[in-house]
Amino acid sequence: MRGAMQNFGVFSTSVLDSLRQPLESGETVIARANARVSYPSRFQLIAAMNPCKCGMAGTPGHTCKRGAACSADYQARISGPFLDRIDIRIDVPAVSATDMIVAGTTPEPSATVASRVAAARERQRQRYEAAGHPDILTNAAASSALIERMVEPDRESQSLLLQAAERFNLSARAYHRVLKVARTLADLAASEKVARPHIAEALSYRLNFGSA
Repeated sequence: MRGAMQNFGVFSTSVLDSLRQPLESGETVIARANARVSYPSRFQLIAAMNPCKCGMAGTPGHTCKRGAACSADYQARISGPFLDRIDIRIDVPAVSATDMIVAGTTPEPSATVASRVAAARERQRQRYEAAGHPDILTNAAASSALIERMVEPDRESQSLLLQAAERFNLSARAYHRVLKVARTLADLAASEKVARPHIAEALSYRLNFGSA
């Protein structure tokens, strides 16, 4: 199931937290006193939110009357347990007309990106099929134990993961999700081995939310 772009800021915390179970297990469970029904709900969530209520935090030349509390209070609407289930978090700064004028670069064609993604997905499919898991097509669907086998961090990568875990208090869930993203980054780069740069990039996507 494809994801839909939504603005997190318009939803209440309780509504967002209702997505925690399907994001974690790929199923939605409705339980009542005399019955329990489970529906398949594996999907990719793609969402966006403003940096603050007014949407101007971080904009050059703009000073909010509420200061840092404006963005802090707004972003606090996303609970920790829910945020822990989001693998990639990217801060997209405002683009000015000047940025567009002086950019002067030609973006990578979408067809080129699509080809690279398709090749990465095929590598994943073949890897899990060879490992005796033909039902698993992507790194995201791998279990915690299986992704550890598929990544096998070297000493440098383990040291980096340990530093991040201690400094940012990474949960077990976060650790395994970092491994899945790192394995995917290596696949996109056509690298059979997951190296320290892949781990570092995966960590950067996970730790940058609310750091500004």
